[in-house]
Amino acid sequence: MDRLQETKRLLLRPLQKEDAHRIEELASDYELAKTTLTVPHPYPQGGAVEFIESTSKAKDLLLYAIVVKESNSLIGLINIKLTSVYERGELGYWVGRPYWGQGFGTEAAKSIIDYGFEELNLNKIYAGAFTDNPGSWRIMEKVGMKYEGTWKQHAKRFGRYVDLAYYGLLKEDYFKSR
Repeated sequence: MDRLQETKRLLLRPLQKEDAHRIEELASDYELAKTTLTVPHPYPQGGAVEFIESTSKAKDLLLYAIVVKESNSLIGLINIKLTSVYERGELGYWVGRPYWGQGFGTEAAKSIIDYGFEELNLNKIYAGAFTDNPGSWRIMEKVGMKYEGTWKQHAKRFGRYVDLAYYGLLKEDYFKSR
């Protein structure tokens, strides 16, 4: 997806170095960081430039800025990590706290899922979320993903073990629902 992906309210586009300040601004919020496995807290100054550079070189990671068309504001990130040998992708995303509860995550996730099945010809797209983060797993449900199970104490975040709820969607079910 080198080209822009467009939804009703959003543009999904590749990250640019100019996005670094905005990423740091949004990702520095502890309330956001605690809902993810990988966003550091405190977010290091200059860390977003390094993040953008390192992820741009990854062959198996498609990472995009979520931008509100009306204001041209970056409000979050979304990605799909590909495992091509199995024709599957793992969906990941975060949206800045000022934009929570407005449907932006769902809109972006739907667009990436469409791209994954229709353009990348994936067989499965899946995602995990902390069991205590209903905002994230509800997005998965809204885009048609089905609950597949909880992996108990599967990860460690901020010194505590966390359970992850996993959701998935198969290509055959995606196309049946359209």
